[in-house]
Amino acid sequence: MKIEVFKAPLWGAVGGAIVMVVIGFSWGGWVTSGKASFMSSEAAGVAVLARLTPICLDQYKHDVDKEAKHAALMDIKLWQRSDYVAKQGWALMPGETEVDDDVSRACASAISALDS
Repeated sequence: MKIEVFKAPLWGAVGGAIVMVVIGFSWGGWVTSGKASFMSSEAAGVAVLARLTPICLDQYKHDVDKEAKHAALMDIKLWQRSDYVAKQGWALMPGETEVDDDVSRACASAISALDS
């Protein structure tokens, strides 16, 4: 049996496999397990943040001195607003002992967008 008969189809199969892998990872949506894990944890974080921000807003809305505190918040520089929200306790979730920075940041942004 001559090896030359199988050489061209074999190289074609190898080249096709390489092209398939390149296309799969580039345009086909294939990802490695590490990338999939990262994407799922990122999506979970976004989902949790979307659920906790309204709780923070509700705690702000139930504050008896919210108008004065809203004015004070608006006088603070943008990058310091999340610390202010955390100090007011609005971003502290029921049952938690510490404030999550992402929640206080999202809450500060949402409160800043309110008229008062």
